[in-house]
Amino acid sequence: MNRFLALSFLTFASVLSAFAQEDKKEVRDGNRKFRHNDFKNSEIQYRKALVKDSTSFAASYDLASALYMQKDYDGASKALGSIAEAAPESGYAGDYAYNLGCTAIQQKDWDAAIKAFRTALLEHPEDMDAKENYIYAKLMKQNQQNQDQNQDQNQDQNQDQNQQNQDQKQNQDQNQDNKSQPQQQKVSPQQAQQMLKAIQAKEKETQDKVNKEKAALLQSKQKEKNW
Repeated sequence: MNRFLALSFLTFASVLSAFAQEDKKEVRDGNRKFRHNDFKNSEIQYRKALVKDSTSFAASYDLASALYMQKDYDGASKALGSIAEAAPESGYAGDYAYNLGCTAIQQKDWDAAIKAFRTALLEHPEDMDAKENYIYAKLMKQNQQNQDQNQDQNQDQNQDQNQQNQDQKQNQDQNQDNKSQPQQQKVSPQQAQQMLKAIQAKEKETQDKVNKEKAALLQSKQKEKNW
């Protein structure tokens, strides 16, 4: 079986299958092609092995390696997922967890990567590659959390700024409305007194005119009566 690494500055390593019953011709052919970096044809051989035995741990494990080296990280993750239950008792639990962590890193699933490399280190505490990848995954998770926090703060600031802009516009609209409305003219007490006198004088003038008209009408009727 083949082991792959997540970070480009680490050295590639390989492990051969320890299961005689799974070490079929197709798996051996796939391993030979894999060691010669012929990952596509190694993938074909591993798939042939799985057609014959779909439960082959070695074929699924090595298929994941071949897919990973072709940058098919989703395919590699699925291949590893198909043997998740068998991994703890396979004798390759540490290598399996390591490869699972590598795939998670490529998918930027930092929580899964941290968990996988922690498991790999429990199996092989001296594994420096796993330790470096574990630290890297934790660092990337922290960076992501900082970015998410900054993004949330920016969103809150934008919302506050938008609200301030809306409030400012509303105040401007209200001020504009007040300016457009006719302003009531204030009247001083002296002006009010003068206006009242003018109104009273006008009323008296009107009343005098009415009284004269009444008197003239009465006089006219009196003359007609004397006739």
